[in-house]
Amino acid sequence: MGKVLLGGIDIAIIAVYLCFLIFIGLYLKNRASKNLEAYLLGGKSLPWYMLGISNASGMFDISGTVWLVAITVLYGLKSIYIPWVWPVFNQIFLMVYLSAWLRRSNCSTGAEWIGFRFGKDKGATVSHAIIVVFAIINCLGMLAYGFIGLGKFIEIFLPLKVVFPFLSGIPDAYVPHIWGITFTLFAVFYALMGGMMSIVWADVAQYAIMTLAAITIGILAMIHLTPETFTNLLPDGWMSVGVGKMLDIHWQGALAEFNATIDASIYQIFSFFFGMVLLKGFLTSIAGPAPTYDMQKILSTKNPREASLMSGFVSVVLMPVRYMMIAGIAVLGIILFKEIMPEIRNAHGVLDAELILPAVVKHPWIPVGLTGIVVAGLLAAFMSTFAGTLNAAQAYIVNDIYIKYFNPKASPKQAANANYRFGLIIVVISIFFGVMAQNVDQILQWVTNALYGSYIAANILKWHWWRFNSKGFAWGMAAGLIPALILPLVFGNSSVIAALGTGFWILLKDPLYYFPIIFICSVVGCIAGTYSAPPTELETLKNFYKKTRPWGFWKPVNALVEAEDPSFKRNTHFGRDMINVVVGIVWQTCLVAAPIYLVCKEFTYAGTCLMIIIVASLMLYTNWYKKLEN
Repeated sequence: MGKVLLGGIDIAIIAVYLCFLIFIGLYLKNRASKNLEAYLLGGKSLPWYMLGISNASGMFDISGTVWLVAITVLYGLKSIYIPWVWPVFNQIFLMVYLSAWLRRSNCSTGAEWIGFRFGKDKGATVSHAIIVVFAIINCLGMLAYGFIGLGKFIEIFLPLKVVFPFLSGIPDAYVPHIWGITFTLFAVFYALMGGMMSIVWADVAQYAIMTLAAITIGILAMIHLTPETFTNLLPDGWMSVGVGKMLDIHWQGALAEFNATIDASIYQIFSFFFGMVLLKGFLTSIAGPAPTYDMQKILSTKNPREASLMSGFVSVVLMPVRYMMIAGIAVLGIILFKEIMPEIRNAHGVLDAELILPAVVKHPWIPVGLTGIVVAGLLAAFMSTFAGTLNAAQAYIVNDIYIKYFNPKASPKQAANANYRFGLIIVVISIFFGVMAQNVDQILQWVTNALYGSYIAANILKWHWWRFNSKGFAWGMAAGLIPALILPLVFGNSSVIAALGTGFWILLKDPLYYFPIIFICSVVGCIAGTYSAPPTELETLKNFYKKTRPWGFWKPVNALVEAEDPSFKRNTHFGRDMINVVVGIVWQTCLVAAPIYLVCKEFTYAGTCLMIIIVASLMLYTNWYKKLEN
């Protein structure tokens, strides 16, 4: 039946944190309700460093942290490349130039930006609808399943039926939902009351909790780690960041059971995997941010310069802190492996590396008080992600549907009431989807992955090619959507894979490896759609080009703009931006590797990473920071 694993001090820490969230929502309610911009974007008055901390806090989610601990244990330092599949280095592209381009539009949402780029023709209306649907489905998916993950985590420390015996009749399958809904209500309260402003202030406080938890866990791991003994537990190559043809990670002894998981992964031909995530990550990053909370934080900054600084600051405040915690838990998991082994077997009796995090956090080595801080920190990570996602969903529904089509002259009070109403509706729907998770998960993940697969080509061309129009955008999204929906069904079918054999085709069961097919189909759709209709109106193109100032294929529009305004200078910084992107990716990767090496007491490697960080920082200071517009 389980037992309560949190002491009175731990529970008190969590209770104080939850009360603080309620205070934040109430305190900032009046400031947020002044107008729609104040609610959705904090009035574009928040400092860039607070928005950067808030954005980093939103990316520090429970599910991601559990997964990152698991891959760090399994693959060692090579695991730092695996999150490139998201890709994590999109923040570098945003920092270097894309955040500034996006912020110059002065729009409130990504869907509104579509009108800024393509105007108001029929194709633009369809494209606007596509982005709204994409954003809402994506947000619902994140909201629906985030709270279940939280519920499962909390249940480990506070078994519901032990804490509340009168709920003993609830089926075990739904116990995590009760905890998830309970803590979700706190996030809903402060997010609905104070909008973006309360989200950012709460995120800053939550980041402080997460930082304290991360540093403490990292130090605790270092105290218990003896380098010689720890190294003997590891397989060859665990400490290496080198990229070879094969992964070549083979555990020995008690941990040898993990080899089955490694052998079944898509990382075995590591050089091929590395190349694919680099290619997909590069293309995804050039496409710009997806219409989620990350984009909303960029649009909330005061100006383009602060948008760039905010995106750069995310890597500085997120990577070292998050990976201090990840490395600490991974190291403790390996040291304590024999003790926690019974707790990290799943229902089928197979070792599951994703159970290492909760098993370590509840181990007696984590003292009373610290457990409460760690649980509060991971709870804060959930709250931050949930609140930011909810705010983004509200922005698209209220700004791009309610006000655009139903109440264009809405007063600040009407807009505020609409945010409250639609926010509650979004939460109720997401909870319903979460309760029906077994079936809805397959549908939502299928649709969300398909939408992401069709997103890249159209969103690259919208920045860089003047002739690309709204019809090209709509056709490109649709042309990518069709194979993105079909291919998971084809290659997800075990009989199809069996018929193709166990060679290269086995890789196609993972969406990463059929991404090129989706991308090529989308590019064909983009080009065909573009030439099936006239170019976007010249006034719309000139307005977009003058404000955004992108580099790319804009020669005809540039000639028109220069003829009207001889003082206008086109953007010639493609080479400089790409150099800064490469330097930035190296810089960010070392920000990830350095804390892992530090916790593992590999001080030579940690020092090498620090030196690279310093050199890269100086290069970015000279070639990026000093060149930012004022």
